Amino acid sequence: MAKITAETVKILRDQSGAGVMECKRALEETGGDIEKAAALLKERGQAEAAKRAGREAREGQIASYIHLAGKIGVLIEVNCETDFVARTDEFHRLVRDLAIQVAGLRPIWPTIESIPADELEVKRNQLLADEATQKKPEAVRAQIVEGQLKKWFAEVVLIEQPFRDQDRTVGQLISDAIARTGENIKVRRFVRFELGEEM
Repeated sequence: MAKITAETVKILRDQSGAGVMECKRALEETGGDIEKAAALLKERGQAEAAKRAGREAREGQIASYIHLAGKIGVLIEVNCETDFVARTDEFHRLVRDLAIQVAGLRPIWPTIESIPADELEVKRNQLLADEATQKKPEAVRAQIVEGQLKKWFAEVVLIEQPFRDQDRTVGQLISDAIARTGENIKVRRFVRFELGEEM
């Protein structure tokens, strides 16, 4: 068994944001391999997030973010379960990161479930009616449309977007925060304003 040093635990903790004992256990389980331990912690965190998804989140924060010397503004509401978590620096950083994401990548909806059913149906029909899709065999058209919808979600749905230049989505960023805080966290709503945009 590899010797787990305090320095190794610290490196993993800084990477993952997980607790000291969680990091130590993950390192012990992976023979001291930091990359494998980080992957294990991420997997456990996503499982925890899935468990907490149904829990009610009524506390949180409404925050604003102004970008480009007042040319773009965002107002966002992010909910969690307790005011204790809502007051933490980590939660405030998450809310700010989400507001910056909205300012920069212009999502329209927070989640896939928040897309109105009629708008989703219109988009699905547009994709199905596309000339390139119609040229494909009928048996694969539905799969093509689903693949194109997934790409569209990554553009217009906040939690489906890639988070900055990282190799994870905004949804995974939130799942990681859920794992660290032990509470359900949800983006309830947001609005983005850009100076001079059409009314």
